[in-house]
Amino acid sequence: MGALVTLDLPDDSPLFDLPWIITFGPLDDADEWEPVVCGPYERAHALALAESVVADESLMAVVEPLLPAASVEDVRGEIATARLAAEDEAGQTEAADLYGDFEDTIDEELEEAATRELPAEPRTPPTEAELRDGFRRIAARLTAEPR
Repeated sequence: MGALVTLDLPDDSPLFDLPWIITFGPLDDADEWEPVVCGPYERAHALALAESVVADESLMAVVEPLLPAASVEDVRGEIATARLAAEDEAGQTEAADLYGDFEDTIDEELEEAATRELPAEPRTPPTEAELRDGFRRIAARLTAEPR
C-alpha cells in the first residue's frame, strides 16, 4: 500500500473549485524514476483515482490544486505569494529554534502524512465518461469570465 498526501482544507475553501492534479512518484528513495503528473481533475475524481492507484502499489500520490494563471501578472503574483510564504516559514524556523528543532517537527508531520492510513477500500475510481464530464466542467470554469 502506498501513501496519499493532499491539503487539509476548511469546508468553505475556494480551492475545492479549482482543477486538481495528481503527482505519482516513488514512495522511498530506493526507487528512482521520474514522477508522473496527471490531470486536471475535479478534486473528488483526483482523490478517488489516487486512492485506487496507491491502494495496490507502493507509491506516493500528491493531490493538489492547479492554479490557473491567465497572465504574466498572475504568475508573478503566485510566485510572490510563494516567496512570502517561504520567508514566513524561515522566520518560524528561526523562532522555533528557541523552543526546539523545527525541522524535526516538519519531518514528523511529513512522516505522519505519508503513513496516514488510507480507507480500507479506496473510493471507486470514476469512469472515463465521468472524468470527461469533469474535464468539460473544468474547461467551462477556466474559460468563464472572471466574476
